[in-house]
Amino acid sequence: METLLQPFQFAFMQNAFLIMAIISVPTALLSCYLVLRGWSLMGDAISHAVLPGIVVAYIVGAPLIIGAFIAGMVCALSTGFLSQNSRVKQDTVMGVVFSGMFGFGIVLYTKITSEVHLDHILFGNMLGVGADELWTAFGVAAFTALIILAKRREFLLHAFDPIQAQAVGLRTGWLHYGLLSLISLTIVSTLSAVGIILSIGLLIAPGAIAFLLTKRFERMLPIAVGVTLFSGVAGVYIAFVLDSAPAPTVILVLTAIFIAAFIRANLRIRAAERRA
Repeated sequence: METLLQPFQFAFMQNAFLIMAIISVPTALLSCYLVLRGWSLMGDAISHAVLPGIVVAYIVGAPLIIGAFIAGMVCALSTGFLSQNSRVKQDTVMGVVFSGMFGFGIVLYTKITSEVHLDHILFGNMLGVGADELWTAFGVAAFTALIILAKRREFLLHAFDPIQAQAVGLRTGWLHYGLLSLISLTIVSTLSAVGIILSIGLLIAPGAIAFLLTKRFERMLPIAVGVTLFSGVAGVYIAFVLDSAPAPTVILVLTAIFIAAFIRANLRIRAAERRA
């Protein structure tokens, strides 16, 4: 028993478990809306686009969270403007914008001398999380979760039928850009834990898994949160045992659960077809 509990005895492991528990809630809640709305690539775009904002904030001496949020919003607003004012499809515009901003961030980073290692920005540094990162993540997570839970019905209607949402008097513009703002904030809160590249896994997989496990949206939210919490704790624990990187291990656990949920869903469909 002492061997099994060994990872929980180290302060850096306790912080890793804690920050995964914190960021699991907003990422899981947002992932349900991203999957239903078909915005998975938008999350990917924003997660990559925050890099130049981080680098510029470091150069001017501003908080990295502010630079990351501004860059994420620039990406989201640019994507919306270009897709509405051109014949190019939104997914194509998102690909161009996020790859361009990510490339710009890499060029900026290579031209400066910093104490922040690029690997920590790209892949996170979960085992080096400190009190400041924990409090920042907690503040962002609490704010995001409260907004989503308070406006969950409005976000849901806007995701399924924006025209109907506008017809019943909802402020669809606020819902649209409000959701984009929450995505940017949540990605910023995950930077210290899983980094830019792997944050997209937390914004897609939980919602996709919950979508495969239930047909009711009310159940999707708690299922997604539960799956993310379990994957976070299990991934960090397995990483300690295998001496591997925690963030990629968490994503691998999520991927394994998704595959299991996919197989289960297909077996249930085939069983229903046989009964019919």
